[in-house]
Amino acid sequence: MILPWERPHGTPDGRGASRAAEARLAEAVGLAASIGVAIVHTAVLPLRARRPSTLLGEGQVEAARAAMAAQGVQVAVVDAALTPVQQRNLERAWGCKVIDRTGLILEIFGERARTREGSLQVELAHLEYQRTRLVRSWTHLERQRGGFGFLGGPGESQIEIDRRLIGERIVKLKKELEQVRRTRGLHRKQRGKVPYPIIALVGYTNAGKSTLFNALTGAGVYAQDQLFATLDPTMRAIRLPSGRTVILSDTVGFISELPTQLVEAFRATLEEVAAADVILHVRDIAHPDSAAQRADVVGVLNDLAEGPDAPLDEGWEARMVEVLNKTDLLEDPPPATAAAIPVSALTGEGLDALRALLDERVGAGYVTEAFSLPPDDGAALAWLYEHGEVLDRRDSEDAIRLSVRLSPTDLARFAQRGAA
Repeated sequence: MILPWERPHGTPDGRGASRAAEARLAEAVGLAASIGVAIVHTAVLPLRARRPSTLLGEGQVEAARAAMAAQGVQVAVVDAALTPVQQRNLERAWGCKVIDRTGLILEIFGERARTREGSLQVELAHLEYQRTRLVRSWTHLERQRGGFGFLGGPGESQIEIDRRLIGERIVKLKKELEQVRRTRGLHRKQRGKVPYPIIALVGYTNAGKSTLFNALTGAGVYAQDQLFATLDPTMRAIRLPSGRTVILSDTVGFISELPTQLVEAFRATLEEVAAADVILHVRDIAHPDSAAQRADVVGVLNDLAEGPDAPLDEGWEARMVEVLNKTDLLEDPPPATAAAIPVSALTGEGLDALRALLDERVGAGYVTEAFSLPPDDGAALAWLYEHGEVLDRRDSEDAIRLSVRLSPTDLARFAQRGAA
């Protein structure tokens, strides 16, 4: 495991940057270990200048080669984005397979995807990544192939064939994912007819989203101390203290320097966040780099809010609540505020306060309306109890008078019944 490290500006003594580098190395080790890679050697290598041929300096490449030879390393992970040429040259120098940060994350995603949608997204990201790896210096792809008719073309090389086949597969996958987006959009419209407010969980990978999801819903979603344990979105209905029903959605975890191929490939999944009434940003408040992780998550969400076809509106931050998770690991947890709730999804501490805040956020746009129903209109009475919050009820022989708090959409739906 190799971590090339450039000292950030503003840290002349290197101490703050060194802590950041160690935290980044620990994250990279966790990424590799999450797919069963046995770590036998790690190194943090400061970069004086990025070399186009190998990224690292000659002495660093040689020192790493000696360490790898002594340990019998078969795979070297470089926690940085490597160009195809840099990857090839390092493989030649070290005599083993070399993968960069993007390749490692893609490998993890490939293992974790369970649904057809997730598999399509991962394959698309893999192909987008591999297409950049097809460089002419790979001589085994340069052999010429004669063509006939409309196939192959005169003297088409193997690399051109591979690039063309990858391009055709990418086009096909994008069409299939577009169908997924349309289907997901139809599902959102159907939910809009129910309608239940959507609460989406987002956060840095391993922040405890799935554990919180399970604690709030009682579901058995896979939750491990493992990076990217959740890839495919999971949705469950829960009841808040007021009695109103909401849908909780668990989404893929974010990470620093998330490969652009994955941001695009998982756009359909992340569109669930765009449709959410409340966005719960789950943070590992006990992590030494919690603030930097928060910035990474906000950065990805800001990327989704840019451009004419952006799935996320620019005012998304007004819908966000921060959940400061893992307070059981802190001696002095932070105080609760209107926009941040300290909790421990593991012990359950703070979850009641979180539910109350969600109730308040979801109900912020609700209206209170008075209804007078015939005593025998049990269907209308049951509908109001199911979709609204009954604040007051007075029964008499000729009418049932109710004061009900409900969403404007539900009020309009009830009016269409002709009973309001």
